[in-house]
Amino acid sequence: MAKLRVTWIKSGIGYTQDQKRTLKALGFHRLNQSVTQDDRPSVRGMINKVKHLIRVEEIS
Repeated sequence: MAKLRVTWIKSGIGYTQDQKRTLKALGFHRLNQSVTQDDRPSVRGMINKVKHLIRVEEIS
């Protein structure tokens, strides 16, 4: 299964509570942190919800 490296690049301050909870659900604790996630439809949906706050790279 493909993997995604997701990096949190912009603060969640000023955004809705559900977007902040989505960042936590992706596994983030602090700004500029990177996490590795499986490329699944559920993860893609979370990424799409906060795409203005993160950067996504595919890794092999």
